[in-house]
Amino acid sequence: MTPVELARLHAAANDRDRPWTAREFSDLLTGPGVGLWTAGGGFALTRTVAGESELLTIAVAPQMRRRGIARRLVQDWLEAIRDQSTCAFLEVAADNVAARHLYDSLGFAIVGTRPRYYARRDAPPANALVMRLELDSPDRRE
Repeated sequence: MTPVELARLHAAANDRDRPWTAREFSDLLTGPGVGLWTAGGGFALTRTVAGESELLTIAVAPQMRRRGIARRLVQDWLEAIRDQSTCAFLEVAADNVAARHLYDSLGFAIVGTRPRYYARRDAPPANALVMRLELDSPDRRE
């Protein structure tokens, strides 16, 4: 996917949050340790540095939701980093119930909060929950 395609899908999938621009995607994709995972109407952008991997953003087209695409993207990312990372982490909006359920089901645990982290289009900023998964943990479920 091109940066323009990523930006379009990100905007379509994120009706509350400020969507990322093609320029932001372009800049990130040229950085070290960045991975792009795609699957049927969705993508995940990750970065792995110094033994830790972060899910930077994930998006699934609204008409493709509830088909397991986000789960597949996260599982593909986790499988790919297994040998190079000891942990994975992400931020998720505290009010994003569906995403929180997905990450909980994969074994991620809340380790902190970032107040007013997500800029919203027509609402006050939302808190982010920082979630972490120890990759060698027996709690890891697929």
